[in-house]
Amino acid sequence: LSPHYRCVAPDHLGFGLSERPAAFAYTPEAHAAALAEFVAHLGLQRFTLVVHDFGGPIALPLALGASSPVQKLVILNSFAWPLNDDPKLAGAARITGGPIGRLLYKYANASQRLIMPLAYGDKAKLTRAIHRQYLEVFRDRDARVQVLHALAKAMLASRDHYQRLLDALPSLRIPALLLWGMKDSAFQPYQLARWQSLLPHASVARLEASGHWPQEEEPARVVEELRRFLN
Repeated sequence: LSPHYRCVAPDHLGFGLSERPAAFAYTPEAHAAALAEFVAHLGLQRFTLVVHDFGGPIALPLALGASSPVQKLVILNSFAWPLNDDPKLAGAARITGGPIGRLLYKYANASQRLIMPLAYGDKAKLTRAIHRQYLEVFRDRDARVQVLHALAKAMLASRDHYQRLLDALPSLRIPALLLWGMKDSAFQPYQLARWQSLLPHASVARLEASGHWPQEEEPARVVEELRRFLN
């Protein structure tokens, strides 16, 4: 997209090449506040917001606030509501966010090494090169707990934050695109249906061969759908 658009792709604190300050909470609420600071610091205005997975709870406050700088919204396999009442996700969240999950995250790098491959529609598309990009960032065991397990716990613990997003979603009036990997083992078609009920004006692109990571599994198709939506 960069030959035709200005693209800004931040690493959230603790991820990618960003630093890992000890005092940061690493909850969706904390990430959301940091992202708002980032957007204000760069003076970003009138932009399209693209969110994926926890990017929804982290970045959607930018689109739902007063005088929002967000003009268009793209959602890939994400959520914006409490998960406590979702039997499928709540059960998994209780395990991954609990003591057993903490041990698996710390010593087995469960989020990257175990859960990530399971969420691909076609596991062969998770090449060694792609997987290495994710694994290398979290070689440090303590960082896996500090950054990744914090989000696992937040799946249930940040219920109030998710509820505020859910309460605000009906007021969203900007153009939106739901770009969904239909073979996702976590965010399944019934959650896409919930997005459609919350954003009935949104366009929908179903990627039948993709799982949780459409941008990695079908990058050309994702770019095609983004260009169509942006134009």
